[in-house]
Amino acid sequence: MSSTLSVDLAYLSISETGKLFRQRELSPVDLTQYHLDRINQLNPKLRAFITVTDELALQQAKEAEEAIYQGDTRPLLGIPFAHKDIYMTEGILTTAGSAVYADYIPDKTATTVSQLHDQGGAVFVGKLSTHEFASGISTEDHPFPPARNPWNLDHIPGGSSSGSGTSVAAGLVMGALGTDTGGSIRHPGSACGIAALKPTYGRCSRYGVFDLSWSLDHTGPMARSCEDVALMLGAIAAYDPKDPASANVPTGDYTTHLKQDIKGMKLGVLRSWYEPSTTPEALSAMNEVIKTYLELGAEIVDVEVPSISLASIQGVISRSEAYSYHADNLKKKRDLYPGWLRNSILSGGLYTAEEYITAQRARQILKLEVDNLFKDVDVLLSPTRGDSAMTFEQAYINYQSAQASFTRLYNITGHPAISIPCGFSSSGLPFGLQIAGRPFDEATVLQVGYAYEKSTEWHKLHPSL
Repeated sequence: MSSTLSVDLAYLSISETGKLFRQRELSPVDLTQYHLDRINQLNPKLRAFITVTDELALQQAKEAEEAIYQGDTRPLLGIPFAHKDIYMTEGILTTAGSAVYADYIPDKTATTVSQLHDQGGAVFVGKLSTHEFASGISTEDHPFPPARNPWNLDHIPGGSSSGSGTSVAAGLVMGALGTDTGGSIRHPGSACGIAALKPTYGRCSRYGVFDLSWSLDHTGPMARSCEDVALMLGAIAAYDPKDPASANVPTGDYTTHLKQDIKGMKLGVLRSWYEPSTTPEALSAMNEVIKTYLELGAEIVDVEVPSISLASIQGVISRSEAYSYHADNLKKKRDLYPGWLRNSILSGGLYTAEEYITAQRARQILKLEVDNLFKDVDVLLSPTRGDSAMTFEQAYINYQSAQASFTRLYNITGHPAISIPCGFSSSGLPFGLQIAGRPFDEATVLQVGYAYEKSTEWHKLHPSL
């Protein structure tokens, strides 16, 4: 096979690529080499990759090509992916974005990575930049400097799955895995203008992934459209006995109902939650979203989470659990942690057992209130963040509170939520729409997202690089 197509290989969809492979109009080897060349060309300025696995990728691409010759139709066969560098990969450097693990070579592979590559036949091209231990934000003097937003290099790409967002938006890969403890899949999705899904807690295995906060951590897919995300989710959603939080619930083909009409569906809008802390431009984009859904025949219902102020307990839970996870390393390798991260983690040790348990009780109140909303609506809508991506300068000054975020609620409750592009600021940076759904009902979340994509062009726009 050889590629003679006059198409932009950087931005083909996964489903389109699979058809081209099977029609022998495109070769997995040629496609992989194209992406490796693009990484080599653009990564010096984008800094999305920590490790590039050239030889392994080309070997897997050749194996995929042979499998296609034999009639193999797995949807991810031969598709180039890379993953946030907190996913362990046997025999391949896994840094967690930290000097603590700058030379760490794991002896195991994360379950989700194995599902994509060993079982799904996808091509593994490397490991992606991440905020250190999926927390805070990396600085320029860090051992692994931060990835940059491909829409504007002076702006952050969102975090902590920063390299995942950058690489997908820039066409360096066709999809990536990220992790999400308070929004770290959806923030880069919003900032970089891609589709990024935090599945239901327990839907996708976390085995072989560095913890930040085990009761809030999620693994999930990031790609350029809801359809591509659905294909990835179909490969990684499964019960895993090696993950104590894994849910033994049915999975399936998330593309089955993807393209069905959403006419008559009830979409809950959390207007009173997001409006006070959303910029006028982002609010205007959200109002256009609502208008589009009304034109598609959906019913818009204003709803509220009565105890939404309790969402601040996410910090109590995440910092307490991070302290427990890092306590041993902080004793042995204290100086390898930057001061801001060391202090952030150590602050988790100041919470009392009473405070941690109270936070977990408040968590159950929020979960019940969100569950109750789904008795009357099919999904919940809000912006992903209250504005487009901030500059690095703004982020370094006050990363945690410089911008409103509407993602943490669904880490607390465990409900699935996706961010998809829904417009651009006057400065040319993407806005994100967040769609949340019932537990283990990612199919409806993706269906509602797909309907919006088919009625707009935002997901088809790409940065000039």
